[in-house]
Amino acid sequence: MNTSAQTESTTSTAKILVVDDDAEIIEAVSYALESNGYEVVVARDGNQALALAECENPQLMILDMMMPKRSGFLVLEKMRRESELPVPVIMITGNEGSRHQAYAELLGVSEYIRKPFAIEKLLEAVERLLK
Repeated sequence: MNTSAQTESTTSTAKILVVDDDAEIIEAVSYALESNGYEVVVARDGNQALALAECENPQLMILDMMMPKRSGFLVLEKMRRESELPVPVIMITGNEGSRHQAYAELLGVSEYIRKPFAIEKLLEAVERLLK
């Protein structure tokens, strides 16, 4: 029996790319994910997110909508154009507009969570999407 293949298939070893320019959110989300056994890679702007998504091959991305250099929407648009296997994306935002949510869903966002949010809600979405 190949035990390394079994280990890789468990959700607790999944690599998650967290993209946000807010240090407090990065810290809280990273801590919660790592406490639940996930591997966390952090990007602090959209350009860094695209570079890390390419070289790290995360199983999931948690993406802020409003960021410097390249917004979450622009990151998502570029990823969807260039990737054959779309990574599930949880978009987090402080924006209240339903128009933004509709566009995010059009781009294939798996989950749309408004700030402030309960970490438990985010963890439930992560678990659901990695199953």
